[in-house]
Order: sequence, then structure tokens, then C-alpha cells
Amino acid sequence: MKILSTTAEIQAYTKEMKAQGKTIGLVPTMGALHEGHLTLMRRARKENDIVIVSDFVNPTQFGPNEDFDKYPRVFDADCEKMETVPVDAVFHPEPSEMYPDGYCTYVNVEGDITHKLCGAQRPGHFRGVATVVTKLMNLSRADRAYFGQKDAQQVVVVKRFVADLNINVEIVMVPISREESGLARSSRNRYMSDAEKEAALVLSRSLRKGEAAYEGGEKNVEAIKKIVSDEIKKEKLATIDYVDVYSFPELLPIETINEPTLLAIAVKIGKTRLIDNVIIGGDTK
Repeated sequence: MKILSTTAEIQAYTKEMKAQGKTIGLVPTMGALHEGHLTLMRRARKENDIVIVSDFVNPTQFGPNEDFDKYPRVFDADCEKMETVPVDAVFHPEPSEMYPDGYCTYVNVEGDITHKLCGAQRPGHFRGVATVVTKLMNLSRADRAYFGQKDAQQVVVVKRFVADLNINVEIVMVPISREESGLARSSRNRYMSDAEKEAALVLSRSLRKGEAAYEGGEKNVEAIKKIVSDEIKKEKLATIDYVDVYSFPELLPIETINEPTLLAIAVKIGKTRLIDNVIIGGDTK
């Protein structure tokens, strides 16, 4: 597995791979890898000749009061996990390599899709995501890029700017990877105590209740939101950030579920903010 630390190194590597006619799959990550990330890599491994993973904690997608400084950085452990896939190359730059002195160009996705869900709670977040993903796709010359459904809004935003900017990369959304308990895998799970992890099961449990209500015939959005919210409120350690329902992938407000629909939640367990979702009412591809 090659470790590439500079933009010049990854550009030289991908130029050589393309000259050999290889297809390239990109898995953008911020490191602190877990089984969910490995699921993305394995999917990329099946569908491409070369798999490149970025392991980069991107400063531009963090707000001033968020956890950039304490975000886990465990590159050696990440490499051990990537080698099990196996991954062909990992791009692990310093922030100054991606954003050198004088850097002033950003990709900003306008429109309502960035102003709801996590976008409403984290101003500027998707500008940072769109900028770094654009750079990573350019540097990797990727044919396909892989993202998890847990960050469903991010997938929608990425697909939007890829289409708008005519970037020739296929965006692949991979289903949520969960622990046996049902907890969605996340790098932030490590912040929680055992008691908090137990409390965090309310996220998947509440979503299952909402999904079951839909499958039982409930189509009213407000009724389903109330079912989910009421379940979360039973957990003393949980504080609701949002419980929202939108059409998917358009992320338009709806009153009745008659189409593919995103049921998404963000909940704080203690000080740790977690997100989770299900897609109901149609094909999720």
C-alpha cells in the first residue's frame, strides 16, 4: 500500500494508473477508521482496479465550536485496517498541503439542500465538504467515489455539485454499517462511555419504530416524526437536535409519504452528537 503525502505524489500515481488503463475508486475519509469505512473500501475493491483512500481531517468543514482539535487521528491503526481490504494507496496530506498560504477557492453549493438537516446546524460545513471532495476527485482521477448512507445529506450535496460542475465521477451510496446492537458505526462513537453507548441505541430503535409505523400503513409525516421523537424522549441521556422527513434524494418537504423518503435524526448523547437515518417508501439506490 502506497502512502502519498503530497498533491504531487498522488497526481503522479494516478497519472501512471490511468496510463495503464486502470479504473480508480476513491473513498474519502477523515481517518479514525471503523467497519463502516471498510465496507466502503470493500465495495470500491469489487468495482475498480485501484482503490485510493484519503485519510485527512479536513479543517474547512468544522465550525469554530466543533471538535476539529480533538477529532481522533490514528493513522498507523488506520493503515493496518486498510491493508486488510487491501487498499492500493492512501492519501494522507497535512492541512497546509491541501490549503497552502494564499488559498482562496471554495466550492459552495447554493440552494435549500444545504440549509436543512446538518446544514442548518453547521453553517459552512458543506462548503468545506464540497471543496475537499472536489479536490480529492481531481487529484485521484476517480471513476467512482464512495460515501455512506449515514451521511445521506452529504451524498445528496456531492451528487448535486458533481452534476452541476460536470465532474465525470460516479457517486456510489453504500448502506449504513451497524454494530450488532443496531448502533450506526461512527468515529464519534469512541467518545461515549458504555452507558452512553447503551443510551445511543435509542437512535436506531426510534427509526425502526418510525419505519414500522410506515410499513403498518402510516403515511402522515408529522405522525411518523412524533413516533420517532417520543421514543427518543424516553432516553434521559438523549437530547434531540432534529427529527426530519424529506423526499429523497430531492430533500423537499412533504406532508405524506408517497415516494422515496429520508427519515433522518440527529441526537446528542451526553456531549456526543450522532446522526442516523432510514430511507422508506421506495428504492434507495
